[in-house]
Amino acid sequence: MNEPRSDEFDYIHFLVAAQKVFSCTEAARSQPEAADAPSHDSFTRLLARQPPDTEALWAEAEGLVRLGGGLLIHDDSTIDKPYAKKMGLVTRHWSGKHHRVVSGINLSTLLWTDGNALVPTDFRLYDKADGLTKNEHFRAMVAAAHSRGLGPDYVCFDSWYSSLDNLKALRELSYHWFTRLKSNRLANPDGKGNAPISEVEIPGGGRVVHLKGYGMIKMFRTVSKDGDAEHWATDDLQMTEEKREELESRGWGIEEYHRGLKQCCGLERCQLRSAEGQRAHFGLSLRAFLRLEAHRIRTGITWYEAKTAIIRDAIRQYLAHPLYKLVPTA
Repeated sequence: MNEPRSDEFDYIHFLVAAQKVFSCTEAARSQPEAADAPSHDSFTRLLARQPPDTEALWAEAEGLVRLGGGLLIHDDSTIDKPYAKKMGLVTRHWSGKHHRVVSGINLSTLLWTDGNALVPTDFRLYDKADGLTKNEHFRAMVAAAHSRGLGPDYVCFDSWYSSLDNLKALRELSYHWFTRLKSNRLANPDGKGNAPISEVEIPGGGRVVHLKGYGMIKMFRTVSKDGDAEHWATDDLQMTEEKREELESRGWGIEEYHRGLKQCCGLERCQLRSAEGQRAHFGLSLRAFLRLEAHRIRTGITWYEAKTAIIRDAIRQYLAHPLYKLVPTA
């Protein structure tokens, strides 16, 4: 059997350098000229056989994180696939972008940050066929983080993942957590009975209450200019309002990560139908993002500037070429 003509690093480097088109055909066209240069079928076969290796992602991410400290932030994002009728992994999910249920592939990421670095350490793709829920994926990722020795200051996540099973799983791992709760969650503020947290009086500095089915937590309430209230919760009973504001602000880092992953690494633009190909593309896209993020941490150059710099020299050489200065004749 002949050796494959392309490997995972050929595809990762292509994702880092490519600007608009992220197909296997374009990957083949972009390879250096050689007698044994890979064809587009070589990249198609690569994605078919490449497993969605979260261990490979962690092996590359480990050097960018501190095992003790920082935040672990979890969130999911729906990758739009509105016209995909026969593509693997495409199901119906809520989209924060469209504020409605859409067709797409759901990606869950566990991101480490110290306020500057944005390092994906683990990911999962929702697949209806495997029978695992998003909450089970969440618990699997935090358990994996614990086994890898990660000891964050807090694990932060959205209200979707604030179920009792998830909160208790974090408590068993001795992880402090910070999240939002739905307004109808029941809490006992004064030992006189449970009430929806929207009806509980919460002062500006927060209030310690008993969350039904869990135990003692500290609640905070924020009200937007439009009058919409959000209820924040943590198992850290000593948390201050200033700390809550800091964690809320740092939690937005995962939204920046989602934008960078989609805009710089071709996450949404894989055209393969097979679930295996999509899984491999997602895993390699995250590893491509890691390279852009490591470069940003080291040099201060943004992901977008780094992408532009890749083609700037080619444009400069073209503009300096004598043929560019020729004036077309009628």
